[in-house]
Amino acid sequence: MPQMNEMAGGGASSEEKEDKLDKTIDWVQEHVLGQGPQNNESASEQFKDEQISDLIRHGYKSTTGSEFFVKDK
Repeated sequence: MPQMNEMAGGGASSEEKEDKLDKTIDWVQEHVLGQGPQNNESASEQFKDEQISDLIRHGYKSTTGSEFFVKDK
């Protein structure tokens, strides 16, 4: 099953490919919200995190008129 998760975009190898905003979202989920370790998320969890980061980027751009300062990977 872990191989299927990695094929779908989850797992530890996908965590290494995250940008700083995605890693910050993981940190908040783990340390502030108490959702446990974020270093080996399922594909659906990674998708949810990407949706959160896209929302942050969109909100930043609509408020400031500028792109978010951390590039999306």
